[in-house]
Amino acid sequence: MGVTLGLALLLLALLLGIWATRLRRATGLPWAPVVYRDTGGHAPEKPLMAKRIGLVGRPDYLLSVRGSTIPVEVKPGRRAGRPYESDLMQLAAYCVLVEETSGVAPPYGLLRYAEHTFRLNYSEQLREDILAILDEMRDALADVDCERSHDDARRCWGCGFYEQCDQALEASEE
Repeated sequence: MGVTLGLALLLLALLLGIWATRLRRATGLPWAPVVYRDTGGHAPEKPLMAKRIGLVGRPDYLLSVRGSTIPVEVKPGRRAGRPYESDLMQLAAYCVLVEETSGVAPPYGLLRYAEHTFRLNYSEQLREDILAILDEMRDALADVDCERSHDDARRCWGCGFYEQCDQALEASEE
């Protein structure tokens, strides 16, 4: 009886190990220690703050990969074959935050969609691009005559300024 139970438990452990390995591979993310996570079912981590450049954010994960801290942004509802530019810019901002808060630039960041993982190589040029975009955003916020930058009614409806915006799109414009 003891041998049978031992073999059954060993078989169960083997099956669970195989299942866990397949599940991990399906995520498209590397096997690496998670050093930060800001996902559901978990007490939120403190945001990364770079006061010098006025940037704050919470990546979904920070992984420790070969001595580097890699930001990961997960968009589980996206099924696109190519990453959205806005998602790449969000990930690039997280790369800047990692560099600013740790003093070491990550070599890349990972963007996970439902079926694909995209790698964004982080470079000095990308950093400069993000800082320029941040400056443009600050200028736009200070501009009282800022123009709407899209024709997507759903984005308008979700905007915090929808009720007071004179350029808001109506439901009939969708």
